Amino acid sequence: MALGRARLEQPSRYLVDERPLAEGEVEEELERLRRAILAAREELQDLRDKLHGTMAREVAEFIDAHSLMLADRELTAGIYDLIRKGRYRASAALQMQRDRLVAVFEAMDDPYLRSRKEDIEHVIARVQAGLVRESSREERRLAARVGEILISDTVAPSELVPLAERGVLGVVLTSGSQVSHSAILARSLRLPMVVAAHEALAQIQDDDLVLIDGEHGEVVVHPAAPDIARYRAWQRENAQKGKRLALLREADTRTRDGVAIALHANAESTEDVAQARALGAAGVGLYRTEFLFLQRKELPGEEEQFLAYRDLVLGMGGLPVTIRTLDLGADKADASGLVLDDEENPALGVRGVRLSLRRPQLLSMQLRAILRAASYGPVRILVPMVCAAEEMVAVRRMLAECARDLRSAGYEIPWQVELGAMIEVPAAAIALTGMIRALDFVAIGTNDLVQYTLAVDRNNDQLANLYDPLHPAVLKLIAHTIAVAQRARRRVTLCGEMAGDRRYTALLLALGLTDLSMHPGVLLEVREEINALDFGALRAHARTLLRAPTRERIGRTLDKLRRA
Repeated sequence: MALGRARLEQPSRYLVDERPLAEGEVEEELERLRRAILAAREELQDLRDKLHGTMAREVAEFIDAHSLMLADRELTAGIYDLIRKGRYRASAALQMQRDRLVAVFEAMDDPYLRSRKEDIEHVIARVQAGLVRESSREERRLAARVGEILISDTVAPSELVPLAERGVLGVVLTSGSQVSHSAILARSLRLPMVVAAHEALAQIQDDDLVLIDGEHGEVVVHPAAPDIARYRAWQRENAQKGKRLALLREADTRTRDGVAIALHANAESTEDVAQARALGAAGVGLYRTEFLFLQRKELPGEEEQFLAYRDLVLGMGGLPVTIRTLDLGADKADASGLVLDDEENPALGVRGVRLSLRRPQLLSMQLRAILRAASYGPVRILVPMVCAAEEMVAVRRMLAECARDLRSAGYEIPWQVELGAMIEVPAAAIALTGMIRALDFVAIGTNDLVQYTLAVDRNNDQLANLYDPLHPAVLKLIAHTIAVAQRARRRVTLCGEMAGDRRYTALLLALGLTDLSMHPGVLLEVREEINALDFGALRAHARTLLRAPTRERIGRTLDKLRRA
């Protein structure tokens, strides 16, 4: 959750209500206008009180001029008359008065006086905002003490880190989904985000006090006392939960019946790596390298990549690290010109291993950097968006060439680095039996596997209700992948968002998974969940789960297993 003042990326124009007033609504509308004018005057006074030094001398005269306009009987009397006699609503009356006064100033010969029309526009806009907000003085004072919450249509993954660094407390988007790249990164940054809030830009104004609940997808504008109390209670509960989970930092991850479960961390920053190490992760199960490439005009060279991967390996102190090769496509912001920006369907386009094989020099440079970093600790290489064994054969051939060239150049690198495939395309899961010999390990990427299996764009908020990891087809593909990998004695892990959601932990264990990778921020929660589960009892219900004909039946069975 987060409490802050709204900051609109592109502040919307104030809507003018042109419906005529009924006779019985006149007095109420006049009172709304009085409150809005009073609120605007109080805001200006609060602003003036905060000014000090040179800023006070330079800005105070403008604030005083605006305050005088709000106290001008000629200005306000005209607006009141339009409401009383013309039966205009306050927003429409303000707009008409603004147009009249601006026309007067524009007709003046003196350039300075003509320029003062902007003061009229600012004053009217402040009152219009007061009409929309209807906020109290106490609320405005509270908003002035808290940080900002960004309100926008969309936000690119590459824009989130700078926002978090600037101290933005949360984000509200009118579009998007909970499994979009931006939402995943927001969770990584512990940045509360609400997506698909379609009316946010229309109903929220700059400086409104806003309470957001990222877990339940709620946005409360002008939160009342009960809302603030709920937020304070959440803060207390969150602190208590943190203390409870902190006791699990040094604990083993074992089920009630003693089965060890490996919890790895997904990472894309040094902060993630440090957190993973501090919380007792078994290693890094997925390091996203594309964040080295995002929002920059030049591609990172071999040396820059090597240093990043070396620091990652050293940061994990000898624990295994899985580095994913570039998973970049037109669905992620890219300023380098590396990917196409006009693909009609980027989710099905040139991305992942497809892009890497089209740009062999790029892949070679990345593989060389990873191999050099592997001399500092155990490293595995994971290839995304794989569909066929031929792709893995091509990558393995290039990996061998890079290793040979590095050894010839005098670099000391391991004689063997494991190479695995991300199973996130249904074709790869179905054909895994024939592909497994080309792989040293397997990682299941459920975010895209769900999207491609159900033909549901994970970024389309209109289809959010259809994006369901509990769909029977998705479970069958996951179970098939696990079974094929285990028969071939290949390590199999799951590194999608399902891994970090404790609602699905019992399900994944029931399907036979003993290796999960998730954002480090949820690692202790999942460890707590695992410690309360019985692996043997869960495995006994695997067939029941896979035979369930509907998502509802699967959900009910899962609830019973979690309560058992």
